[in-house]
Amino acid sequence: METTLIILKPDAVQRGIMGRIISRFEEKGLQVVGCKLMQISQQLAATHYEAHQSKPFYPGLIKFMTSSAVLVMAIRGNGAITIARNMMGATFGSKAAPGTIRGDFGVSNSFNLIHGSDSPEAAERELRLFFKPEEILNWKRDGDGWIYDQSGGKAE
Repeated sequence: METTLIILKPDAVQRGIMGRIISRFEEKGLQVVGCKLMQISQQLAATHYEAHQSKPFYPGLIKFMTSSAVLVMAIRGNGAITIARNMMGATFGSKAAPGTIRGDFGVSNSFNLIHGSDSPEAAERELRLFFKPEEILNWKRDGDGWIYDQSGGKAE
């Protein structure tokens, strides 16, 4: 099982579609193991997006991410990073396929609703930025036996 960071960005929060997006992850079978509504500080945004610092869109990205509340989530599941990124769709809403979060809810190339970690290493780093260890819970869902085939001793 892996855990990934998901951020519902200011546009998702302001548009009131947080619940619809969270439902998609839960309906897919992924487990929310941490969640909080917060305002990202300039410093946290700069640290989180430091890899983009030299890119022309960086100042606008920082301004956008600190402009309003966001919902940060730790989501767990077998292959959670790849599954979440596939569910998110292409970066630009105008190019995202129907059926994806960005494809169904977005048209903007700037306001793209959601962030998800792109690798296990990024997930580990990003989760530490937004959550204290005790804020990510390990809890057993009784329905996991109906989500994953565990007959071989591990989730498939």
